[in-house]
Amino acid sequence: MAENNFTQQLIEAIDKKTAWLDSHELPDTLEQYRLLHTCEKNIYEFLLKKALITPDPYKAEKKISDIKPPENAAFTENERSMVMGMRLADYDSTLDFLCNYYKFSVENLSIPNIRKLFDLNNAIQWNSFSVNSNNINTRTLANMVLTGKQSSDALSASMVNDSVSKAGKAILSINKNLKALTEFQREVYKANVRKSVFENAKYDKAKAAESPEAEVTQIKKAFTAAMGKVPFYSELIEEIVDEDHSANREKLQQGLLTKMAIEEAGSTKKEEKIDTKEILLVALRIFGAMPGQILQAKTKIMENHEILESEHNSFFDKLKRAFRKAFNLDEKPVFYDIIITDPSTDTKQHEKINYFHFIEELELKARRFTSAGIRKNPIYEKLCQMKEEKILEYINQQIVECNKMIKSLNGLDEFFKAAPLPQNRAKIKGLKMEIMAIKNSVVKANQHRSEYSAYIEEEAQLKKLGITNA
Repeated sequence: MAENNFTQQLIEAIDKKTAWLDSHELPDTLEQYRLLHTCEKNIYEFLLKKALITPDPYKAEKKISDIKPPENAAFTENERSMVMGMRLADYDSTLDFLCNYYKFSVENLSIPNIRKLFDLNNAIQWNSFSVNSNNINTRTLANMVLTGKQSSDALSASMVNDSVSKAGKAILSINKNLKALTEFQREVYKANVRKSVFENAKYDKAKAAESPEAEVTQIKKAFTAAMGKVPFYSELIEEIVDEDHSANREKLQQGLLTKMAIEEAGSTKKEEKIDTKEILLVALRIFGAMPGQILQAKTKIMENHEILESEHNSFFDKLKRAFRKAFNLDEKPVFYDIIITDPSTDTKQHEKINYFHFIEELELKARRFTSAGIRKNPIYEKLCQMKEEKILEYINQQIVECNKMIKSLNGLDEFFKAAPLPQNRAKIKGLKMEIMAIKNSVVKANQHRSEYSAYIEEEAQLKKLGITNA
C-alpha cells in the first residue's frame, strides 16, 4: 500500500514539474537559443561583409526538418572560405529552425533529441572561442573573426566581441538547462515504467514484492507489452528496484520526491555573496593563457631578425661572427628604431628597442604568466594566499606591462614590414594575429579587474549608508 502511495505521489510530482518546465524553464531555453541565433547572425554577416566567407548559393533551397550540427571535418586552406561559408549557413539555418519551428517541451525533448542539441551546441565552442581550439570549426572561425577585426573600426570590433561573449553565455545557460532536463527525463522514464509496467496484466505485484530479483523478472516480463518500442535501460530499472527494495528505500523515495518538487516563486533564496577574490583569480588565469601567443610572437620576431641579418652577410660580417663564436663573446647589441603609437592620443614617438633584451623580456613574461596563471603552480598558489589588495596590485602591474609590450610589438610589426630589401619583404611574418590575441586577453583581464573594483566600490557605498545585507 505504501508502494502504491509513493508511486502515485511521484507520478503527480512529475506531472506538475513537467507542466512547470513546459511553461517556465523551456521557454527560457528557447530565448537563449534566440539570443545565440542573433549573435551568430551578427558574426555571419560580419564575415560576409569582409569577404572572409563565401555565401552558400543553396542555403535558401535546403529544408531543415531536424537538428543536425554542421560538418567538422578537416579541409584545405584553399577551401576555407567556401567550406566555412557552407557550414555557417547550415548552422544558421538549424538555429532558425530551432527558434521558429521546433517545439520546446518535455514530451518532445527526449534524451536522444537532447543529445542532438548538445551536438549542435558543441559544433562551435563559443564559450572557449580561441584560435588554439582543438575544434576545427571553432579554431577556423576564431581566426577569421580575428582577421576581420584587424581591418575594422572600433565599433564593429566591439560588436563582434560582444556577440561572441553573449553567445558563450547563452550556450552555458542552455547546456545547464539541458543537463537538468536530461536528469528529469531519466525520472520520467522510471515513472512511466511504474505507471505502465506495474499496472500491466502480465506484472505480478505480489511476486515483485518478494525480492529485488523477482521485481526485475516481473518488469522484464511485462515491459514490451506495456512500453512498446521504448528501450529497456537496465541502469534505470536498477534504480527503480533500489527505491522499492533497498534498506534505505524510504530515504531514496523521499529524496526523489524532494528532487521533483517545484520551488515556489515566493520562496526565500539564500543570499549569494560575491566571491571578490575569485574574480581576481579569474583575471590571473587569463594571463596564464597568454604564454603561447607571446612565444609565437617571439619566434616570428627572431625569424624576421634573421632575414634582416642575412642582408648583412659580407665576408667581414661572417668573419666577425666567427671571431665572436670562437672566443665566446657576447653578440653585439642590435637596436631597432621603431615608432610607438599611443592609442589614447594617437601620438607617435620614436623608440629604440634592444633586440636581444626584448627577446629575453618576452621569454621572461611567458614564464611568469605560466607560473602565476596556472592552477596548482606554486606561484599561483602563493598569489592565492595573498590579500586581495596585493593580488589587485599584481594584476594592475601585469596589465600595464602587457599594454607596453603590445605597443612595442605593433611598432616592431610595422618596422619589419618596411625595413627589409624589397625582395625579402614577402618572407617577413606579421605579428597582428598574436597582438590581437594578447590584446583580447588583456581586455578580458581588465574586465574582471573592473568588475572587482565595481563590487568593492558598491560595498563601500552601502556600508556608508549603513546597509550590510543588500
